[in-house]
Amino acid sequence: MELLLNQVLAGIATGAIYACMALAVVMIYQAIDHLNFAQGEMAMFSTFIAWQLLQWGVPYWGAFVLTLALSFAGGIVIERALFKPLGNAPVLTHVAGFIALFAIINSIAGLTWDFTIKQFPSPFGSSPFLGSQLISTHQAGMIGVTLVLLLLLYFFFQFTRIGLAMRAAAAQPESARLVGVNTSWMVALGWGMAAAIGAIAGMLIAPVVFLEPNMMGGVLIYGFAAAVLGGLSSPFGAVVGGFLVGIFENLAGTYIPGVGNELKLPIALALIITVLVVKPTGLFGRAIVKRV
Repeated sequence: MELLLNQVLAGIATGAIYACMALAVVMIYQAIDHLNFAQGEMAMFSTFIAWQLLQWGVPYWGAFVLTLALSFAGGIVIERALFKPLGNAPVLTHVAGFIALFAIINSIAGLTWDFTIKQFPSPFGSSPFLGSQLISTHQAGMIGVTLVLLLLLYFFFQFTRIGLAMRAAAAQPESARLVGVNTSWMVALGWGMAAAIGAIAGMLIAPVVFLEPNMMGGVLIYGFAAAVLGGLSSPFGAVVGGFLVGIFENLAGTYIPGVGNELKLPIALALIITVLVVKPTGLFGRAIVKRV
């Protein structure tokens, strides 16, 4: 029973990372109706920026805030420079753009900071949480940050004018333009917010997996699985999906014979396929109905 509880709590902590990445994926998907395959690399690059600021002597929380601001601005620049001109391009053109962005960011990070593993500090420490050996303070911190982030996003989209405008631009862009909403800039803000959320995910996972240019490859796949499971149209579903994927991954690796750490990633891919076949909209997603 103690092993089961330990695996569930560890899965929730890991799922908090997947939830952050899934939130970033959902933000981009709602803005442009496409999945950003470079989302993990953007998060990794932001984490390297935070690491560099720490090396220059900037205090952790100062580096954290500066990284979020730079990531937000970087997301907007990427959307304005690369994907705004591709607004009316075919889907495969967007896919090619995402793959190119993936390769460019990964190469620049490797060229700038090389591919050696670096340690990244945790703001919460690694001691047992409240004296319990089942969960560390860093794991508890990851869960808390994810829940606070979800709450802030809920209030932003429900009770602020910009949040309501972003929702309108994503759901009904033609109608939003008729009432004066600048849908183009709402998309850019969505990119900026997704980049900032991804930066949070990167800074939270770096103390666990160590910092290097390929650190987010597996995390992005789990983030995709969480977003698909929860529903690509639901930020709340993305968070729930992240926690469920984290728990399922840990339990499968512990209790299914022959799985271990090597087959956890294929399980995430199988989960994506299963959800798409059984319930394409995810657990909390809404089916899109178009009038013809």
